[in-house]
Amino acid sequence: MKVYSLAILMASLLMAGCNTIKGMGQDVESGGEEIQDASDHVKDKM
Repeated sequence: MKVYSLAILMASLLMAGCNTIKGMGQDVESGGEEIQDASDHVKDKM
């Protein structure tokens, strides 16, 4: 029973970690797009 409970706990943590990493990747991508948009805006003014 202990091993089964530990396996469920570890699987839950693994799935939660994947969602967190996915969200972090989306945040980084969004930040990169904002930087790219800002640099395009500056380039257009030159």
